[in-house]
Amino acid sequence: MDLFSHTWSALRTAVAGLAEADFARPSGCTGWLVRDLVCHLVIDAQDVLITLATPALTAPTRDAVTYWEVMGTPPTGDDPLDALVVRLAAAYQEPSLLTFHLDDVGSAAGRAARLADPDSRVGTRDQVLTAGDFLSAYVLEWTLHHLDLVAHLPHVAGPPPEGLARSREMLEAIAGAAFPASFSDEDALLAGTGRRAPTDAERTALGAMAGRLPLVLG
Repeated sequence: MDLFSHTWSALRTAVAGLAEADFARPSGCTGWLVRDLVCHLVIDAQDVLITLATPALTAPTRDAVTYWEVMGTPPTGDDPLDALVVRLAAAYQEPSLLTFHLDDVGSAAGRAARLADPDSRVGTRDQVLTAGDFLSAYVLEWTLHHLDLVAHLPHVAGPPPEGLARSREMLEAIAGAAFPASFSDEDALLAGTGRRAPTDAERTALGAMAGRLPLVLG
C-alpha cells in the first residue's frame, strides 16, 4: 500500500509540473493526447474511491495479478470509451481545470488508500479482492500510465524505480515467464505491453516468449 501511495504521488507530481503546451503533445496511449491521459487518470482516481467504498462479504476471487485480463488486440483509440475520454478532456478547455480536478479527486483517492484496511474485501468489475491486492494492482496502472505520460515529454521525470520493478514482477506473473535480464524494467513494460515493438535483438533474447507479446491489459 505504501508503493501505491508512492507511485500515485509521483504520477500526480509529474502532471502538476506540466507546461500548458505539454497537454497537447501525444501520449504513449494510442489515439490520446496528454490531456486525454490526464482525464483518464481522473476516472482512475474515481474508480479507486468507488471500489474502496464498495465492501464485499464473500471470499476474494482475484488478487493483484489476476485482477488484470489480457485482451486480444491492442487498442486503436476507436473504442467508444476511449473516444468518450477524448471528448471529456476537450470539455475542460483549459489544462488548469483538468489538473485541478485531478488534484482534488486524486488527493482524495490517496487519502482513502492510506486509510483502507488492506485485509478488507472490496468489490469491483464483478470480482472481489482484498483492498491491499486492489491497490497493489493499481501500482501497475500508475506505472504504465506514468510511462505513457512521459513518452513524448523527455523533460518530465518518469516513474520511480520501485514502481517499475514491482510492475515488471506483476507483468512477468501475468505472462507466466520472466523477461530476459538484459531488459531494463522500463523496456520490459513498454515492449511487454505493446507500447513499443521489441527490437530485433530483444526479440531474439525473448525467444518463445516473443510470440505471446504484447500483453494488452484491461
